[in-house]
Amino acid sequence: MRFSFFLFFAFTVYIMMSCSKKPAVNGTWRAELEIQNQVLPFTFSIEENEKGLKATIHNGTENIELSEVKWQDDTLVLTLHIFDAALEVTVEGDVMKGNFVKYYDIQNPIPFTAKRGDTFRFVPTIQNTSINFSGKYAITFYNENDTTDAVGIFEQKGNTVTGTFLTPTGDYRYLEGNVVDNELKLSAFDGNHAFLITATQNNDSISGHFYSGKSFHQNWKGIKNENASLPDANALTYLKPGYETISFSFPNTDSVLVSPQDEKYKNKVLVLQIFGTWCPNCMDETRFLTEWYNQNADRGVEILGLAFERKDDFQYAKERVLKMKEKLSVPYSFVIAGTNDKAKASEALPMLNKVLAFPTTIFIGKDGKVKKIHTGFSGPGTGIYYEQFKEEFNATINTLLAE
Repeated sequence: MRFSFFLFFAFTVYIMMSCSKKPAVNGTWRAELEIQNQVLPFTFSIEENEKGLKATIHNGTENIELSEVKWQDDTLVLTLHIFDAALEVTVEGDVMKGNFVKYYDIQNPIPFTAKRGDTFRFVPTIQNTSINFSGKYAITFYNENDTTDAVGIFEQKGNTVTGTFLTPTGDYRYLEGNVVDNELKLSAFDGNHAFLITATQNNDSISGHFYSGKSFHQNWKGIKNENASLPDANALTYLKPGYETISFSFPNTDSVLVSPQDEKYKNKVLVLQIFGTWCPNCMDETRFLTEWYNQNADRGVEILGLAFERKDDFQYAKERVLKMKEKLSVPYSFVIAGTNDKAKASEALPMLNKVLAFPTTIFIGKDGKVKKIHTGFSGPGTGIYYEQFKEEFNATINTLLAE
């Protein structure tokens, strides 16, 4: 009797342990997102150590580390960095299936699949091509509702292409892809943006399609032009006539109201960052500002971030901002200013002509007056343009400190 009970107990424990054992997920994976009847590929890797699982998304030279990778029952959840989003997947051998889910829009998941071992973007082998998309282009994105001028910069090696688009409101970050049967195909997935670009070439002209997420689509066209440029980023957003200063009273994450006129900011240069934690371009700027502030805070400069988040819910916005501060080790202060609607952001800051972009950076002198407003951000994926932005930022601060 006792022996039978022991066998039953041992068998039960064995079954429980077998059922609880999770599939091995180490390795490199090639993923595909299904958007607008198109396939958007990207690659990522997963490694397991004594601390658990860690994943890394790859876009060109960019590597985005995901430190929150956990099993929830039989579902592997890869939380997408600071964003309120995740990949929720099941694993069978070398195949993953599931969804890319934005938790603030949970009703609209994007189907996701991945295969272990594949490292290519669009094509598994290098194809010979006589077409070269390298160069700088004057670009126009357009559909029935909108037209946007941009600058495209691409570098092609063999049939592999990397690059980005610069627009008046920000850049498209790190794009990577291939020339496939004489067609350019580029993609990027950074945890929030899901971009797919296609194009064909006709001499020095180029045209194609831009797909973003589940529904946004634009046609685009351009012509090679080494002198292509954008409107002056310092002239797009400005104070309305009769204003010299910016005034507001928004709560910080401790629910204490904060204003640019507070004692903390008197006789200092103040940089206001209009941003949202959902915005990858804003996170690029936040990384830059974090490094810069750590090196320059003792010079009489302060930075204050104005967070416009996905929900009109203070607690939700607070949690998103605090998570960002922790993940990126941000040393400067933040207030909760509103939601990510540009019209509502403009209402919250009525002294501005309008809020055109997240991020927008406002420079205030030691006298409390607005000296400069920079719309958008050219991040590290833009190369020389990022270097030029950093030089301009430092020159602006140096001038304001000297006044």
